[in-house]
Amino acid sequence: MDPWARRWHALTAVVAVVALIVQLLLIVFGEPVLVDQARVGLPTRLGRFVSYFTIQSNVLVAYAAITLARDAERDGSIWRVLRAAGVAGITLTGIVHFFLLRPLLDLDGLSYVCDKLLHMVVPLLAVGGWLALGPRPRITLREVGWALLWPVAWLAWTLVVGGLSGWFPYPFLDFDEEGWASVLVVCVGITVLFVLVMASVRFADRRLAPRPAPSM
Repeated sequence: MDPWARRWHALTAVVAVVALIVQLLLIVFGEPVLVDQARVGLPTRLGRFVSYFTIQSNVLVAYAAITLARDAERDGSIWRVLRAAGVAGITLTGIVHFFLLRPLLDLDGLSYVCDKLLHMVVPLLAVGGWLALGPRPRITLREVGWALLWPVAWLAWTLVVGGLSGWFPYPFLDFDEEGWASVLVVCVGITVLFVLVMASVRFADRRLAPRPAPSM
């Protein structure tokens, strides 16, 4: 078992878990998230916290990294789906943040640090570790199909909850402000982007050299 692989996965797990915990504490103590300045009760703030695609992606990455830090050759049917969803999701998180969210943010202090950890550092650690260390091959069309259910369900849930509550985790999904036509274009674009990212992940999983390398 490669000790360097376990160390990298352990580092990824620590960064992701610390960033998630600090961000959660900031929310508990009333700090705004992204561009949300509304003052609401703690249960609502916690519900909104877990509604962010960024948070869910980082949770998936943290789970996979923790298991891989214990066993760098981890496998299993459910684990494969969660791993594939995490790699694709955290990739999409980094892309969407860089192009759509970063210009909207004006953060400082720990909020700024958490933003960079969750949206930039964890994606780089997770994707870089997956490309260099695997484990692979692990992703078949079955895993791709199951993993794609998550972003579709997230989009549907977000739009339904947003329509009922008036709150959206990301401003580009707010159809009250942006209009349905704009939001539908964004939803289609995000879905297509996720499919392309997932297809790229599967392609790399099948084409890159197996990791860990087979024993001679």
